[in-house]
Amino acid sequence: MNAADTAFIIVCAALVMFMTPGLGLFYGGMVRSKNVLATIMQSFIIVGLVSVLWAVVGYTLAFGTDMGGVIGGLDFLFLGGVGMDATGGPVENIPHLLFMIFQCMFAVITPALITGAFAERMKFGGFLVFTTLWLLVVYCPMAHWVWGKGWMAEMGALDFAGGAVVHMSSAAAALAATVVLGKRKGHGSTPFIPHNLPMTVLGAAILWFGWFGFNAGSALAADGFAVNAFVTTHLAAAAAALAWILMEKLHSGKATTLGAASGAVAGLVAITPAAGFVTAMPAILIGLGGGVFCFLGVLMKGKLGYDDSLDVVGVHGVGGTWGAIATGLFASINKASGLFYGNPSQLWIQLASVAATWAFCFIASLVLFKLVDATVGLRATPEEEDRGLDISQHNETGYQA
Repeated sequence: MNAADTAFIIVCAALVMFMTPGLGLFYGGMVRSKNVLATIMQSFIIVGLVSVLWAVVGYTLAFGTDMGGVIGGLDFLFLGGVGMDATGGPVENIPHLLFMIFQCMFAVITPALITGAFAERMKFGGFLVFTTLWLLVVYCPMAHWVWGKGWMAEMGALDFAGGAVVHMSSAAAALAATVVLGKRKGHGSTPFIPHNLPMTVLGAAILWFGWFGFNAGSALAADGFAVNAFVTTHLAAAAAALAWILMEKLHSGKATTLGAASGAVAGLVAITPAAGFVTAMPAILIGLGGGVFCFLGVLMKGKLGYDDSLDVVGVHGVGGTWGAIATGLFASINKASGLFYGNPSQLWIQLASVAATWAFCFIASLVLFKLVDATVGLRATPEEEDRGLDISQHNETGYQA
């Protein structure tokens, strides 16, 4: 084992953990004040719920011995065999236990991303049941397929830090949520104005900061590839923030703070699958594309009429999809090459992985939402929505009059 690598991944795991409360602030500022605590609570409690599930059974389903390319075996149930050295782990330079907790933080933030789609209208109990089922039925298989020697890895799909595993999977679930839950009360007639944009910008800044652990840490070593992932991550976010506000200026005549924050997150999403496979200049192009395509993806919501409260599909779905495709175009390092570097077959592999991810995650999520709705229920009542989820679900308020 390598002490420097171990120290680096410990720090990166902490950075990724910090992203989920940051996401709570990012989402919390965009809802109405009567729903701020309920929105933040969803991200915060997921840290607890998913961490326990991951240690008990999630990790082994994702990274246990491959079972037909579909799921991991039960080798590591209750973290059996996951120790303080590298024995039995997927990498030799860091403790197996460290790899487990680093991956735990990815498992934590992914279902938290989904919460932006059903913000302001889901019951807390239904949310907890759905999140539990979704982690085990959707996230763990996806993580195994891509990172646990499953069939997507065998096919040669490139996903450095979670374009498919994290962003497309959560966006597909978000789209399914809009189908099952329907629109918020008053959607289309009542203005839903973000109540605290400084909170949202703070959350975006925390996400940007934490994303260095997310992407650079996915090198699993303190080496040049980690440095490259750090640089590509930062440049893509910067480029996307600029591209988004330029699109806003062209579309409505004003650049907004929310747009700058959304653009930065879009760039971070887009570079995630590519961060360790592309160099700096292509990363800027990927970021510019992320800013433009995700802006258009958010506009698409209005055209299609679905109520994705905080634009999970437009940002994480469109951004993750673009990033996966762009990896097939621009990959040039880390034993990978894309279309522009002499390997057109990689683009087709990326497209196949995108289609499979969207199909599996949407259908499975749709079934889970319907199952939970039919048993414990998902939707808050109209009266509970009127009062706000802070009071109706948690008996507290974010602000005193």
